[in-house]
Amino acid sequence: MKKFITLTAVASLMFSCGSGDRGELLEGTQGKRWITEKPQGMAFIPGGSFTMGKTHEDLLGAEDAPARSVTIGSMYMDETEVTNNQYRKFVEFVKDSIVRTRLAIMADEMGMDATAGGIGAFAFQEVQDPSLNQNQTAYDRYMYDNYYSMAMDDDEYAGRRLNKKARLVTDPRRYPDEYYVEVMDSLYIPATQNLNGMVTFDVQKLNFKYSWWDENAYINDSSNEVRNRQAKFLKTEIINVYPDTTTWVKNFNYSYNEPMFREYFWHEAYGEYPVVGVTQHQAKAFAAWRTLYKKAYTSDRKMNHNLYEYRIPNESEWEYAARGGLKNAMYPWGGPYTTDEKACFLANFKPDRGDYAIDGALYTAEARSYKPNGYNLYNMAGNVAEWTESAYDEGSYIMQSGLKPKARATTNPLKVVRGGSWRDPHYFLQVATRDKENADSARCYIGFRTVVSAPGPGLLNEANAPQSGRNAR
Repeated sequence: MKKFITLTAVASLMFSCGSGDRGELLEGTQGKRWITEKPQGMAFIPGGSFTMGKTHEDLLGAEDAPARSVTIGSMYMDETEVTNNQYRKFVEFVKDSIVRTRLAIMADEMGMDATAGGIGAFAFQEVQDPSLNQNQTAYDRYMYDNYYSMAMDDDEYAGRRLNKKARLVTDPRRYPDEYYVEVMDSLYIPATQNLNGMVTFDVQKLNFKYSWWDENAYINDSSNEVRNRQAKFLKTEIINVYPDTTTWVKNFNYSYNEPMFREYFWHEAYGEYPVVGVTQHQAKAFAAWRTLYKKAYTSDRKMNHNLYEYRIPNESEWEYAARGGLKNAMYPWGGPYTTDEKACFLANFKPDRGDYAIDGALYTAEARSYKPNGYNLYNMAGNVAEWTESAYDEGSYIMQSGLKPKARATTNPLKVVRGGSWRDPHYFLQVATRDKENADSARCYIGFRTVVSAPGPGLLNEANAPQSGRNAR
């Protein structure tokens, strides 16, 4: 009898393991096959190794980019520099949030809610107390008790939800009540200070607040403190997001660039041109907002895409992508010339002293101008120089890892800028040339693009890699 029971138990165990698994764990946990969705407007950059640094004559004698072998992981990179249209969406999002927050605070102070009409339509959306709802799950009750029912930080309004469904009224003649008028009036520049009588939003109020987790500090923390350890390394940034449009005049004191100061960022004619006048801090804030924007989109549609973490590239990633798969190339298109067989320029830069327009663009060009490189990336040379995450140091190549080098944590305010711009000579267009700028500085010739790390190896097939040569693709 005992033998029969034992055999029955073994048989039950075998059948419960599922088809194909003979008790040897060869198939592991059954899960879904991961299929990576290429982010919109981005190109896939397969990981691989390359020779980073100067392999051609260093005309300026900078000696800050010695050649060395580096391996880079797979990633997605914006095909173009971030455009005015894209950055304006960020600015408008921040503006919308600020206006709604001010309206909600005013409604809260007046003790008004949606039933009161007027500004009450923009009152905070309170989280329903789950104790009043018998159908709440244990998870919902736990989340309410531990998160929704208390302030997230020192801000008394932190964690309270804005009513995004209420439509903002932009026409002053249709403001619903005097409280709405008061709030909107506080956000705009006084009429006595307006230019040509135009009603202008006070851009100094366009501050974006976001948090990021300092993983390196967390990993290297040697303290035994366990309580609130994660919160200890949660950093909060508050960044004014409006680009410095005055750089068009300040960077060229003796040039008549006032029309660019007034029109470049907002005029529809420049919508698909690269945004400029942004600091490295603003570029990183845009990347953080883009991550939040994507996660909100996937969350609303119950999509599970947790790998979207937009950031600006470090300089090794940037150079690898700029080379487009070419070996020892001088420019993204190969080289050694900056024109093709028909004498047409291959990038937007300053070919001759004082002649800015000979390449077809007086200032910047549209983001998809000129031919892309082997990875379908536009303007990795010229048009606007681009911020990277890396700090500038003459000896940083020696100190960095050969395997997926990352930007080192440092207080150095100088950050690496790559690619050259419309106002630079051809030397700065070379893929290995390094330039630098203070992280909090804005220039009318510096923009940026973002990257997303790709899952999986995605290694470059060396046999099919394009070879260096004049105008090679």
